Amino acid sequence: MRPPWAARDPLLREYYDTEWGMPVHEESGLFERLVLEGFQSGLSWVTILRKRPAFREAFAGFSPDAVAGFGATDIARLMDDARIVRNRRKIDAAVANARAVVALRAEGGLGELIWSYQPERTPEPRTMAEVPSRSPESEALAKDLKRRGFSFVGPVTVFALMEAIGVVDTHLVDSHRRGSSGIWTGEVAP
Repeated sequence: MRPPWAARDPLLREYYDTEWGMPVHEESGLFERLVLEGFQSGLSWVTILRKRPAFREAFAGFSPDAVAGFGATDIARLMDDARIVRNRRKIDAAVANARAVVALRAEGGLGELIWSYQPERTPEPRTMAEVPSRSPESEALAKDLKRRGFSFVGPVTVFALMEAIGVVDTHLVDSHRRGSSGIWTGEVAP
């Protein structure tokens, strides 16, 4: 049983069935998802997925070090790239977020920070109406990220990130994907 957002398009089905909710700890993978969740704000996820190969190319494979070094010429190049979402505020946020990721390494890194907000329990939705769009943990993490210089990281965007990388499991209880991350096999986080 897939949620409606994952059932209407083959690309979304593939993403839901193979990637969404699976644990991500690697810095570049976390940075990619953080940036893409920010770009998704106000748009459909399928739009972002269709553009993901172009985003990966345009943003140097989501290498935080490379993106942190982007300057005015790179910003102009990105604004001219019709293959990606050309929103100046979101592009500026991606560059600022890369710089914040690099700075965060001195304190354990992006993965350590994000995963430190894993709740003791994950939601157990039986219907789509029961799937939350934010949580106390996503609110706290969003605040912490903003304090560290990140932007486009509101509590709803951060909760979507937490879902996408397995920090929480919001697959419906009846879904074939429920518990597939190996993190949430019971009611309490390991």
